[in-house]
Amino acid sequence: MSEDDQVGVPEPGASHSAEAPSLAHLKSATIREPGLDDRGSVFFAAIEMTRMPMILTDPRQPDNPIVFANRAFQDLTGYTQAELVGRNCRFLQGPETNRETVRELREAVEARRSVATEILNYKRDGSPFWNGIFIGPVFDEAGEIVYFFASQLDVTRRRVSEQAFRQAQKMEAIGQLTAGLAHDFNNLLQVVSGNLELARGSVAGERAQRQLANAAGAAERGAKLTKQLLSFARKARLEPRSLNLNALVLAFAEVAESTLGSTVSVRLDLTPRLPAVTLDRTNLEMALLNVLINARDAMPAGGTVTISTGTVLLNGDARARGLPPGDYVALRVRDEGEGMAPHVAERATEPFFSTKGPGKGTGLGLAMAHGFVQQSRGRLEIESRPKNGTTITMLFPAGPGAVAEEEPTERRPALRRGDETVLVVEDSDDVRALAREYLESLGYQVLTARDGGEALEILKREERIDLLFSDIVMPGSVNGLILADRAQTMRPDLPVLLTTGYNEDLVAEGPATPTMDVLGKPYRKAELADRVRAALDRGARKMPAPGEPHHG
Repeated sequence: MSEDDQVGVPEPGASHSAEAPSLAHLKSATIREPGLDDRGSVFFAAIEMTRMPMILTDPRQPDNPIVFANRAFQDLTGYTQAELVGRNCRFLQGPETNRETVRELREAVEARRSVATEILNYKRDGSPFWNGIFIGPVFDEAGEIVYFFASQLDVTRRRVSEQAFRQAQKMEAIGQLTAGLAHDFNNLLQVVSGNLELARGSVAGERAQRQLANAAGAAERGAKLTKQLLSFARKARLEPRSLNLNALVLAFAEVAESTLGSTVSVRLDLTPRLPAVTLDRTNLEMALLNVLINARDAMPAGGTVTISTGTVLLNGDARARGLPPGDYVALRVRDEGEGMAPHVAERATEPFFSTKGPGKGTGLGLAMAHGFVQQSRGRLEIESRPKNGTTITMLFPAGPGAVAEEEPTERRPALRRGDETVLVVEDSDDVRALAREYLESLGYQVLTARDGGEALEILKREERIDLLFSDIVMPGSVNGLILADRAQTMRPDLPVLLTTGYNEDLVAEGPATPTMDVLGKPYRKAELADRVRAALDRGARKMPAPGEPHHG
């Protein structure tokens, strides 16, 4: 009901003749026979048959009790007529009922005017529901109030949908903000960590080395923080491959036990012959570790954490869970801890939301896990009750069949070097200077450009350029992706290595050309050496052999 409908309510007994009849009934009603004894009329039959819950209260009696409730109201609340009659409607309220809404209803009743609002009520079994309620006064012909009429409507589904939509909008806005901050922060970390790495190789003295190591450790923690932010924002670059979830959990169990400590025991409950899942192993392990750390912190006196796997078929309830129908693999972590109240569980995946107290967590663990699971086309679910533990479930789309998990290969200890010419394109002077120093120390010839336009000019005039190494996010109309596309139009066999501290959605899916790759910031010298050498070798394989025609 609009505000216009609520103003100008006639005084009790006033005539409605000056007002349109279609609006008058929204505010009050006048009756000739106020009694409820004769219930055999067609009007009572209609009220009993309607699906809209309705009640009458009697303000002439102490505390304005219910004197009539139709069958639809009894079905809505779970109470019988005998349990309803004689009680004030406030008994339907509960701990989460908004006090301001209660005050609004009370003031409308005291002023004998109509009101329309929505209130959280509770059924007989204790379950909450959102009640869209309209209350209007009923007068006799002498202008004395005899009843309040109230119609109800269960609007829970709409309220839940609206709340979910608002939450999704809020999380998306926070994600955009955190991803943008992570981009700038990664550029700063690249300069800090890179120069610390160079300094550690040129500074003597145990004390100086210890101080540099402490600073490098802080930079590493900063880099981990930005990775968590990007994972929450679903902007992290993933490298998914087919995994056997059981094998991964078994391999990770030793790490989990050492992380959780001696007071927490880890129990595995793994379903055999699981379908494969296509996931980024590193991010999955980080998500699982964050969930396990939360489980440990929820059990300060110790307890058991159960890691289980299983299969889930989503059919009729798939849409309600925001997933397409089909087969899913579930990874669950169950603790015996303190549990969470509903309002805490609702915010548990928000970044920087934490109940652990100062200095005991960043509030990014579940946010990172939630973002990674969503980016992997899955869903993270939380089941928790105070004093009854918490279960975190990560659902992932199932693949076509089981796979054997391969152990990751060891990285080469020696830095991979070369003597080719690399064009470095980076708008940050400090990052560009660091990349140049890294590459020249590895034996490469280096050309530099501040932006995409300058890089294209260099590509036009310089005959020998063996690799384009470019930042993605740059000012101007030519960002790294556009530059890479134009560069490979000019030189079809030119390999490209891109770098970024912020992965746009199109980047997260991977470059379209097999001669492109992406290196995340901040990167170490060894990582840059490996990726540059791999990109050059990949490009060399695509070049025509001597004497063969070039079809580029």
